[in-house]
Amino acid sequence: MRVLVIGSGAREHAIVLAASHDPAVTALACAPGNAGIAALAEPLGADLTDPKAIAGAAARWKADLVVVGPEVPLVAGAADAVRAEGIACFGPSAAAARIEGSKAFAKDVMAAAKVPTARSEVVDNPAHLDTALARFGPTWVVKDDGLAAGKGVVVTQDLPEARKHALMLLDGGHPVLLESFLDGPEASLFCLVDGHTVVPLLPAQDFKRVGDGDAGPNTGGMGAYAPLPWAPPNLVDDVVATIVQPVVDELAARDASFSGLLYAGLALTSDGPQVIEFNCRFGDPETQAVLALLRTPLAGLLHATATGTLAGQPPLEWADGAAVTVVVAADGYPGKPRTGDVITGSEGEGVLHAGTRRRDDGAVVSSGGRVLSVVGTGADLEEARSEAYERIGRINLPGAHHRTDIALRASRGEVAIPAG
Repeated sequence: MRVLVIGSGAREHAIVLAASHDPAVTALACAPGNAGIAALAEPLGADLTDPKAIAGAAARWKADLVVVGPEVPLVAGAADAVRAEGIACFGPSAAAARIEGSKAFAKDVMAAAKVPTARSEVVDNPAHLDTALARFGPTWVVKDDGLAAGKGVVVTQDLPEARKHALMLLDGGHPVLLESFLDGPEASLFCLVDGHTVVPLLPAQDFKRVGDGDAGPNTGGMGAYAPLPWAPPNLVDDVVATIVQPVVDELAARDASFSGLLYAGLALTSDGPQVIEFNCRFGDPETQAVLALLRTPLAGLLHATATGTLAGQPPLEWADGAAVTVVVAADGYPGKPRTGDVITGSEGEGVLHAGTRRRDDGAVVSSGGRVLSVVGTGADLEEARSEAYERIGRINLPGAHHRTDIALRASRGEVAIPAG
C-alpha cells in the first residue's frame, strides 16, 4: 500500500512513523513534511489550502491511501477532491468537517443528537455583546466560531478581558461563541469512524496553556499524556454511547456522513462527560502520545476506516503502560516565534519534528512555533515523564521553552472528577 500523509507537524511525523512500521506499507510520502519526516517519507510539494492540488499530488504519486492531518484542508474539501480521483482518503468530507469548522454547526448537531454540552450563544453584532455577556459568567468562555488552531478561546473570570477578546474577534469579522463554563478535568477521546462504526482509541489529556500550572495564554498544545489513570473504567464506552455515536448518526442523517477521525474534547464534570468541542482530525499533541502505545498496524486501520470496513477489524492492541509528550516551542511562541535557529540533538528516538526544516548546509533549523514533540514511554506516567524530560535534556534550541509539569499531577494521583 502506497500511503501519502498530508501535513507538516509532529502529529504527521507520528502518523508517518507508525505507518513506517506497518508491513502492508510499501511506500510512504508526506506533503510537505519537515526535516524529521524526510528521513522516513518522500517529501512532496502541495498547497494545503488547495484541495485540487492535494488530489493532484496524490494521483501523480499513485497513492493507495491519503491521510489528511490538519483541519484546514479538510474543511476546504481535500478529502472530497481525493475521493473524486478514486483514491481512498482518511478524513471527512467538507460537509462533515463543519463539525470543527463551525462551532455553531457543531452545537446544532449536538442539540439534535441530545448530546450534553455547555449552554451557548452566538454573537455576530458588537451591539448585542454586552447583553449576551451578562447571560454568562463568571467564568466567561469566549470562542472564535471558526478555525483558530486552538488559540481562539479565552477562559477568564475577568469580564473586561472577555469583552476585549470578543470585540477583537468581531472586529475581525468573526462571529463569537459564548459558552457556560464546565467544571472538572478535560479529556480527549479520538474515535475512528467509517460513517457508521465507531472504534475509540485511548483517552488522553492535553495541556493548552503555555506555562507551568496552566499559566499564560492558550496555545495549540504544549503536551499530553495517555491513558488517564484517574478516569473511571467505563468512561470510553459511556462517551461512545452517549456522545460520539449519536453525533455520527446525526451527521449521517444530514447527508454529512463522517469518515475519518472524530475527536471529542470533553469536560468530565460533576454531572458527567460534556462536550467542549469536536475536531475533525487527529489532535496535536495527543496523537503523539496515543500512537506511541498503539500496537495494531496503523495504515491498515486507517485504510479500513477510509473504505467503510471498520466493523470487520479485530480489537485494537495496545502496549501496557503510559506515554507522555512534551512540546518544545520556539522563543516568542505563542506570539510571533523566532525561527532559523539551529537545533541539535533532535534526531534521537522519541523526538518528533513539527516546525523544522533542513538548511542547504544540512543543519536542522526551527521554522515554526511548536518545534518538536518529545515522547517518553514507561510502565507508568512517572517513568514516561522521566524518559521524555531526559530526552529533552539532550536537545539544544536557543531560546526554546517547554512546560515542566506535563502529566505531573496525574502521576501524583492529584487529578479527580468532581463529585456529583
